[in-house]
Amino acid sequence: MATWVIKDSEGTITNEGIKASEEFMQANFEHYAAKVDGVSPLAEPSVETTERWWRDGELLATDYIVPLSDHPQHTAYMAYRVALRAWPASSDFPATRPVLGT
Repeated sequence: MATWVIKDSEGTITNEGIKASEEFMQANFEHYAAKVDGVSPLAEPSVETTERWWRDGELLATDYIVPLSDHPQHTAYMAYRVALRAWPASSDFPATRPVLGT
């Protein structure tokens, strides 16, 4: 048994909590999806969440520069990483992303 959400033909969730087997869902509903950890699989992430994901990706992409003190843009990258970490707590979040070199 799993928990499922039922959707209409446009993808709008019409029922968020049916416990049933997948066979039952296939036999009785055209549009449905499994619910994971009580969260609808169709829920769009918030803007704040997607911007944090972007920020985390930027930090990962620039990790290699941290130990390279002789990198020509080391200072700029280190300032960028500081700005990335501070960004979620700033008044510019999530509207204005930090930019390398500013």
